[in-house]
Amino acid sequence: MRGRLVVAKAKKTPAWQRKEGKNPKGGLNAKGRASYKGGTLKPPVKSGDNPRRASFLARMGNMPGPERKPNGEPTRLLKSLQVWGASSKADARRKAAAISKRNEAKKKSSTKKK
Repeated sequence: MRGRLVVAKAKKTPAWQRKEGKNPKGGLNAKGRASYKGGTLKPPVKSGDNPRRASFLARMGNMPGPERKPNGEPTRLLKSLQVWGASSKADARRKAAAISKRNEAKKKSSTKKK
């Protein structure tokens, strides 16, 4: 009887780390968000004064690294910012500050009415 070669299957990395879990327009697609085991990821908030949007824009607007690759193509960082409604890292920082300011003003005005 001949010996059989047993090949162990390599574990697949989660979809959010592979191309199939990434949205070509930036960020993750539904499959990528579902494969993330660190918590429940929600889809991007594209407009409005949502605090999640302000937080994301502030965080990503301060990320190191270029917005464009040497060939002029946008990086995944810039694509993600564009999906969330910002055209650049500087624009993301401005929008985050403006959203936070409006949310703070709404919070103050709602507490005064009570």
